[in-house]
Amino acid sequence: MEHKAPVVEFLGLYFNLSNIMMITISSLIVFIIAVVSTRKLALRPTGMQNFLEWVMDFVKDIIKSNMDWKTGGSFHILGITLIMYIFVSNMLGLPFLVNYGHYSWWKSPTSDPIITLTLAIMVVGLTHYYGVKQRGVGGYFRSFIEPMWFLLPIKLIEEFANTLTLGLRLYGNIYAGEILLSLLASSLATNVGGTIAAIIPTLLWQAFSIFVGTIQAYIFTMLTMVYLSHKISHEA
Repeated sequence: MEHKAPVVEFLGLYFNLSNIMMITISSLIVFIIAVVSTRKLALRPTGMQNFLEWVMDFVKDIIKSNMDWKTGGSFHILGITLIMYIFVSNMLGLPFLVNYGHYSWWKSPTSDPIITLTLAIMVVGLTHYYGVKQRGVGGYFRSFIEPMWFLLPIKLIEEFANTLTLGLRLYGNIYAGEILLSLLASSLATNVGGTIAAIIPTLLWQAFSIFVGTIQAYIFTMLTMVYLSHKISHEA
């Protein structure tokens, strides 16, 4: 059965209600995790504070693997926000999908290319902003024609390709996982034989999808720091 996105028109603009709802839920979950983790800070962290500090150290290691901490420390909060938001968004559609009235309502927001490409455009836009901020307008734009000016078209194509692949890589992995899970779930509901045959593949794919969703959150954050390091580095 085909399931479409619930889209409404308002003042000539089209809004995907499912995307709006899932983006809001993802943001709220990340916000609640941050508040609960920092509500009662202690010298010896336990529970959620321990988890958040682990995430902070993990992101710090990602940054330090791409640039010196003195420069990259200012991107620490950005990295934490990205990895937590993308991870939560990836996980939302994995346990189950909610379809009602031929419309898909509950799903991972990152299974929509509009969302992932928007995230990619925002990230690449930030890399240009910080590139200009760190190196100055002249120094930054000179990097596009150095060491040889005729490489400019290749560098422009690279910027477009980086944006496209950053967004589509995340979308493709999460969307494929949800599609296969929905197909396996439909097999579970057909008959007893189909249920028995589909239980083990469903559980295995569920576990694999969680792994893929985690890796994709890491890759997106890692590539963000790689792109930032290339833009702010004076040797680039």
